[in-house]
Amino acid sequence: MTGGIEDIEPLLQRLDRIADALEGRVRPASTDWDAAVAFRWRGGRCQPVAHRHVIRLDDLLGVDAQKAELARNTAQFVAGRPANNVLLTGARGTGKSSLVKAVLDRHAGEGLRLIEVDREELAHLPDIVDRVAASPRRFIVYCDDLAFDEDEPGYRALKAVLDGSVAAPGDNLLIYATSNRRHLMPEYQDDNLPLIRGGEIHPREAVEEKVSLSERFGLWVSFHAFDQDEYLAIAAHWLAALGWRGEADAWRGEALRWALSRGARNGRVAAQFARDFAGRKGLGGEAASPEPPRG
Repeated sequence: MTGGIEDIEPLLQRLDRIADALEGRVRPASTDWDAAVAFRWRGGRCQPVAHRHVIRLDDLLGVDAQKAELARNTAQFVAGRPANNVLLTGARGTGKSSLVKAVLDRHAGEGLRLIEVDREELAHLPDIVDRVAASPRRFIVYCDDLAFDEDEPGYRALKAVLDGSVAAPGDNLLIYATSNRRHLMPEYQDDNLPLIRGGEIHPREAVEEKVSLSERFGLWVSFHAFDQDEYLAIAAHWLAALGWRGEADAWRGEALRWALSRGARNGRVAAQFARDFAGRKGLGGEAASPEPPRG
């Protein structure tokens, strides 16, 4: 066997350089929170959203009670007062997601920032909490169209961050989630059946486990399907925004048929009709064409 300390030293130096490089790769990169108002969490990084969907609270009609609740909670949070994590649930297309974007727009100038996190990335929530802890800004972690299958890792992470981990999130972070499911988990007829062969030994506890996640949100905001008058009022609002100055008789029948063909009367369908009608009439342009409400 040949060689000595002088042969091992270069190897140790190379190993030290490799270790330093790996440490640099796993160390979380700092985020410039002034680079944008909204961010997306992707692969361990907060990516700034260059062209976010901007919507004003005044553009959301038919949801006055829901607007008041979320606007109040967000204003408390931005002012440094106690506020709650929020779960927005209910009928599709009624403005759940748009309402979150609207309160962000209202308070962005006061330092509010939003981090959008997909369901598949929720296991990284503890990392996000650590990332924002030292910032003087206020953050909404936004989870859109949230629903879980059984035993997903993100379910446990969200549950722990909401209320259940020994490491509490700072007072500069709230979670706002939208979902079409009140309890965020699939519910089955078997959940309400008595014990059957091969089934859950304690079925009541299984049901309570499914309910427990949604109960960790301090504020529930519920949305409901619109009636015909509300739907037409929203269509009229978007048509006016796109430059229509004619009578409602010119488009009312078309708007109702449009809703019938889509099988829904909601804010999203009303805005989509308005864009179609205005485009056919040669109104507006790209700058005057608002995005349809979402959620």
